Amino acid sequence: MRFGEKNYGGLYSSESLVAVLQEVEDAFVKAQADPVFMGRFEEVLKTFAGRATPLMFAERLSEKYGRRIYLKREDLLHGGAHKTNSTIGQLLLAQYMGKTRIIAETGAGQHGVATAMTGAKLGLPVEVYMGAVDVRRQQTNVKRMELFGATVHPVSSGGATLKDAINDAMRDWITNVGSTYHCFGTAAGPYPYPSMVKYFQSVIGTEAKAQLREQAGVLPDAVFACIGGGSNAIGMFAPFTEDPDVRLYGAEPAGLDDGSDRHAATLTRGTPGVFHGMHSLFLQNSEGQITNTHSIAAGLDYPGVGPELVAMQDSGRATFEAVSDAETVDAFAELSLLEGIIPAFESAHALALALRTAPRLDPDAVLLVCVSGRGDKDLDEYWNYRGV
Repeated sequence: MRFGEKNYGGLYSSESLVAVLQEVEDAFVKAQADPVFMGRFEEVLKTFAGRATPLMFAERLSEKYGRRIYLKREDLLHGGAHKTNSTIGQLLLAQYMGKTRIIAETGAGQHGVATAMTGAKLGLPVEVYMGAVDVRRQQTNVKRMELFGATVHPVSSGGATLKDAINDAMRDWITNVGSTYHCFGTAAGPYPYPSMVKYFQSVIGTEAKAQLREQAGVLPDAVFACIGGGSNAIGMFAPFTEDPDVRLYGAEPAGLDDGSDRHAATLTRGTPGVFHGMHSLFLQNSEGQITNTHSIAAGLDYPGVGPELVAMQDSGRATFEAVSDAETVDAFAELSLLEGIIPAFESAHALALALRTAPRLDPDAVLLVCVSGRGDKDLDEYWNYRGV
């Protein structure tokens, strides 16, 4: 599968993985048409994960910014983030394929927690690769994964963040392709992962669209989501792509925003390349080497982005802007103070962009923001940033 006129996406992988990626694609296509598989997927989403998640009118935030702001509450999904949607779909698919071992990579820990949690539910052993830097700053999530029975492998190579964790997970997969399923955390990587993760995550936007019609009787004027690899964004955007009056906005991390390379703003500052099995935009140096990144949101600390989002930027269908750590922390505090919700730093990027954009929109505009995860995991980092 390719996206856009510049053919983003594709399958750039070692020869030993090409056959297994084809096996995953074949199983995914077959499962989508299998009412037994889809019935099981919907049942587990409902009874284990707690779907549907609420759509909430942010009354005090709307009053302050003079626009109607609605929040899609993926933070209330079991596990505390949208990641659970995809891990349920992918681990059910692994069982469908007869796989007996699951590996995953994680940045903020939310995908690792969701994979470990779903593995415990379905009786599948899970091993998670996680950058040593992220292990240090997301200790609570490491302990949650271990409580669910997963083995966490700290990765110290490179920048010791998500990029390096993905590298080690792929090396493991190449060695153990017969028994192992690689549960990829975002809508990136080699085909079919970008399309498969989008499919499992599109439940976010489908629900939000129906809920907003029911509550407000309209479609949103603008939809906002954060972008690392882009799984919650593509899931939120998917049902609105054919609605031309709905503007789509993605918030990626500007990090320190001081002119240095301490950021992870791939869409706005990246260049085309091939990495992690896909043709997409990446942060790389003049020699084409992938560079280290920085974001206060560990889940956005990735030097690449899902290929379909790049095509949406090229076509003008979606707009992407970078949000700094400072703006993120302010939005984190504001949502906590005004609405009683502590968002993940990742989600606070989306909210910060929505608050920045609100004055540019019509006074009657309806804004829909994906609160992709809850912020318990970020409390220590928040207080460290504030110097308390």
